[in-house]
Amino acid sequence: MSKLQMILKEDVAGQGRKGEIVNVSEGYARNFLLKGNKAIVATPEELKKIENQKKKAKKYAEEEKEKCLELKKMLESKEIVIAVKVGENGKMFGAITNKELSVDIKEVFGVEIDKKKIECNIKTVGENIATIKLHTEVKAEIKVVIKAK
Repeated sequence: MSKLQMILKEDVAGQGRKGEIVNVSEGYARNFLLKGNKAIVATPEELKKIENQKKKAKKYAEEEKEKCLELKKMLESKEIVIAVKVGENGKMFGAITNKELSVDIKEVFGVEIDKKKIECNIKTVGENIATIKLHTEVKAEIKVVIKAK
């Protein structure tokens, strides 16, 4: 029984993940993978296409990381000042939320950052640090100064 090289178009249980090249029997390839449009035959042209797609994806990922590094520099260059109501003893009412910080970042820097990417636990008046996940490998730490109204 001969084996065929196939390029998976989607994840296939027991075989591999999308984009992987697998060796399978002719029957399995013909009756399951090709019929279900789950894979294509690994011809030299198809292998070249996959290689080019991987190169493009890698280049795109590097460009994204560069953009995020530039954004990190910009975000860390300034501080955000937020005025809040405080009680008689100087304590804040509540805390600064990710949503509020996202709005303030847009006002100060002109950049929209998803509130889900912001980690902040600001409950005190004074200097605080908020972390923003810009990329899997890039995190920016911005200074947030809380002042009493």
